[in-house]
Amino acid sequence: MIETRHITKSFGAQRVLNGVDLRIEPGESVAIIGRSGGGKSILLKHLIGLLNPDEGQVLVQGRDITHLTERELLEVRRQFGFLFQSAALFDSLTVHDNVAFPLRRSRDLTPGEVERRVDEALSMVELPGAGAKKPAELSGGMRKRVGLARAIVYRPQVLLYDEPTTGLDPIVSDSIDQLIKRLCEQLKNTTVVVTHDMRSVRTISRRVLMLHEGRIYANLSTPDLFASTDAVIRQFVNGIADPREGQP
Repeated sequence: MIETRHITKSFGAQRVLNGVDLRIEPGESVAIIGRSGGGKSILLKHLIGLLNPDEGQVLVQGRDITHLTERELLEVRRQFGFLFQSAALFDSLTVHDNVAFPLRRSRDLTPGEVERRVDEALSMVELPGAGAKKPAELSGGMRKRVGLARAIVYRPQVLLYDEPTTGLDPIVSDSIDQLIKRLCEQLKNTTVVVTHDMRSVRTISRRVLMLHEGRIYANLSTPDLFASTDAVIRQFVNGIADPREGQP
C-alpha cells in the first residue's frame, strides 16, 4: 500500500530523515515509534505528500507521488484519512459541519447522503447526537473523536494518526486506543499510528517500526519489540534516560 525508498529530509543544516526505507501492506496496523523530535511526524507527512523528500521516493500503491502536481496529489490524498495531534477542528463550525467538511467538495453526494454519512461517522466514534455542539464545548477526548469521525467520513483506504493520545489522561487514552483498534477491524483499512505511548503500541499495532537517528532502526512484530534485548529498543520501550540504569 505504502512504500518509501531511501528518503532523506533536511531543514537547514539538520538532517531529520536519513535514508528511510519502509513498506506497509494493505490492511496492516503499524506503529511508528521513536524519540521526540526524531522525525516521526515528518515521515508521516511525507506519506501523503504534505512534504517532499530531498531524495528518494514515496510510493502509494506503486505510484511515486514525489513529483505529482497538487491536483494529482489531491486524488492520492482521497485514499487517506488523517488525525492530527490537536484534532485540527474549525472552532467556528459545529461538530456536524466539521465532520461534513471533507464531503462538501463532492458533487456526487446529495445533501441527504452527506447527512447520513456524518451521522454514521459520529455513531462509529460513539458521539451520536453531538452534531450541534461547537468544539469549545467538548473535552479533549471528544475533540479527538470528532477529528477521527472527519477522517473516516469519506471512507479512506488508509488512516494515519499523529500522536492520537497526546494530552489525554490514561483512561481517555485507552478509550481512544480501543476505538482506533475497533475501527481498524471494522473498516478493514490500513492503519499507521505515530506514537510514543507504549500502551497504544500494545493495543493498536501488529507491527512496529522504530525510527532512530533518521533511519528505520527496528522492524518487528509488536510482541518481538517488547521482548527485544536490544539496548536502544529497551531504553525507549522502558522509558529509561540512562541505559546503564538497573545494570549491575
